[in-house]
Amino acid sequence: MNNESRLEAFEKMLSAVQNGYETANEKMIKLKADGKEKTATFRQIMSDKMLYKSMLSMYKIYGLTENSEV
Repeated sequence: MNNESRLEAFEKMLSAVQNGYETANEKMIKLKADGKEKTATFRQIMSDKMLYKSMLSMYKIYGLTENSEV
């Protein structure tokens, strides 16, 4: 795999992680508004959101994203 294709793959992965984080956040807000914070679904989505946040934080730590992207 050459550098150009690696960069392209990274950009796709970063976009997927950012989209996953935003989607999880939106779902959590809706579930919370519906009073469903104690459901298994809410907790699973919260777990997903934490995973995405962890990945985004690692990208930031290693200088792979700008501060405004995380």
